[in-house]
Amino acid sequence: MTEAAYRLAGEPRFGGILIVADHSSNRVPSDIDLGIDPALMREHIALDIGVAGIAEMMAARDGTAALLGNVSRLVCDTNRREDDPASIPEVSDGHAVTGNLGIDRQARLARFHRPFHAKLTRLLEETPPALVLILHSYTPCLASAPDEKRPWHCGLLYDEDDRGARAAQPLLEADGLIVGDQLPYSGKVYNAAIERHVESEGRPYLYIEIRQDLIEDEAGQAQWTERLHRICNQVAVTLG
Repeated sequence: MTEAAYRLAGEPRFGGILIVADHSSNRVPSDIDLGIDPALMREHIALDIGVAGIAEMMAARDGTAALLGNVSRLVCDTNRREDDPASIPEVSDGHAVTGNLGIDRQARLARFHRPFHAKLTRLLEETPPALVLILHSYTPCLASAPDEKRPWHCGLLYDEDDRGARAAQPLLEADGLIVGDQLPYSGKVYNAAIERHVESEGRPYLYIEIRQDLIEDEAGQAQWTERLHRICNQVAVTLG
């Protein structure tokens, strides 16, 4: 199933796992010109590298579905609140996004941001999952801060409800991983999905960021698919 703002992979199931991967695409609609170097569209400022592959592999399994963003976060970042200027960024990691200057922001939000969140609301209400997996990835270092290396293999984010993070952290560490708690970002800041869809409704969730060099190829994505399938089911049972 494909829409302008999102793609749905797999079959949503009551009591299953729903993956939210809003930064999974670098697609730019043909009528939008971002005004940036096309080479940047293959980098982190345009999408979360590796996330789409994991989400689609997981959604191929029974009981799991994935809602994937279908445009680049440079077009519209659905993980930001509508009133956040970064929901349609004019600068990203030191690069000017000149095509986003002076646009009709409300029209852009109505085209991409609102349909994505409306679809997520319907999925959560019509087929309530046992666990929502919010899936992102991050760079080993930002282009604007190349000396600030990020040693964590993954990070767990949350706002007020840390149950999913606390259940998942020892399971990830048992796999020999270095796990960041609210690192490299904080769920108290980058929390549009948390705030609107899970914590506000008391829904069990796990928000994970994976370092991109671990999942940039199919082998890494397959390894993390197996890991997350196992851990998400264990977390769902714990929180259930």
